[in-house]
Amino acid sequence: VQEVEEQLAGLRIARRCVPSQEPAYLLDIDSSRAARPGSGRFVAVSCSGGSLRVYDGETLRLLREYRGQPGALSGVRFAHACDSLVFSACGRGTVRCWDVRSASQEPVQLFTGYPSNVFISFDVGCSDLIVCAGTEKVEKDVFLVFWDARGVTDCAGATKEPLGVYSESHNDDITKICFHPIEPNLVASGSTDGLVNVFDINKDNEDDALISTCNSDSSVSSLGWSGQDYKQVYCTTHDEGFCWWDMAQLDTDEPITLLHVLDVRESVCTENHGLHYLVGGLYHEKAEKLFLVGGTNTGNIHLISCGTDGLSLVGTLRGGHSATVRSFCWSPTEESLLTGGEDAQLLLWKPGAVERSLTKKASLKISSSVQKRVRVHNTSLKSRKK
Repeated sequence: VQEVEEQLAGLRIARRCVPSQEPAYLLDIDSSRAARPGSGRFVAVSCSGGSLRVYDGETLRLLREYRGQPGALSGVRFAHACDSLVFSACGRGTVRCWDVRSASQEPVQLFTGYPSNVFISFDVGCSDLIVCAGTEKVEKDVFLVFWDARGVTDCAGATKEPLGVYSESHNDDITKICFHPIEPNLVASGSTDGLVNVFDINKDNEDDALISTCNSDSSVSSLGWSGQDYKQVYCTTHDEGFCWWDMAQLDTDEPITLLHVLDVRESVCTENHGLHYLVGGLYHEKAEKLFLVGGTNTGNIHLISCGTDGLSLVGTLRGGHSATVRSFCWSPTEESLLTGGEDAQLLLWKPGAVERSLTKKASLKISSSVQKRVRVHNTSLKSRKK
């Protein structure tokens, strides 16, 4: 574990993307997993202006940009078994699948929701069979919407309607959805109602499908799986809290809560540099160790080790970003880290790397109209705690 912590702390900038002519916040990042031997991987980024950008994973050269999607994007995910298919969900109630080999601005598949749906979260199951999206609350309704994702490439341009919905388990915006990494029937959802629910979607109805409900006591901002065989679930909250649960203890008398930290900023000592926010979690499979990624408003990135006895700072990555970091993606095969932020920069970090880019760090001022369209970290949600 110490070796892994030293490796993470030793990450250095290997590449920096060329700044776009239209600067935007980089809100979510994913990289393709199924790269063929000898071929590179792709990196996809969702931007605050509503576009989806695709980069070469090694050089960070911009390959494609898909524009004109209605409503703000709520994430980006590559298919697990096909490295050229990438999904994005948008606020106007659709999930779109793109083939990054094609310059066409038309998706190869369109998954439509119901008329009132505003999607703010989504994920793709580990077997690529199911897509699930979470909605904002409209009047009293909030939904997890499911689609059959099979045969995406066989029917280009086709539109798919939902298989069905879950509507009873949350009572506020569903901010995060995360399928289990190796069990295709398990999915976790997090909401501004403070709840993290785990479902077995093989069950016949929503009541039977709901395996567990965990309360974070705040609004959920990120969500993930960790531990051996991924039997643990963790979340971070919009007021920078952290919760960690062990699903293996559900049928025992042992408590399922491994750790609950109300405010990570107060519990992690970062000397004079401060910790202003959390971005999310990073599970290191080789070390079987969970880390949190956080940072400062000036662009420093803090890596935090999670243990049942508490949290500790592993290291700080400096000199990369000049503003708040919004997104990251960890590659376990290459042991590299991609980060994106409000400075419109996309960075690739590798152990002991030397930067091979002519582009210098720039502090890019983004227009306030963009800021209004994206969710920002704030502490006003404390008043909404249960």
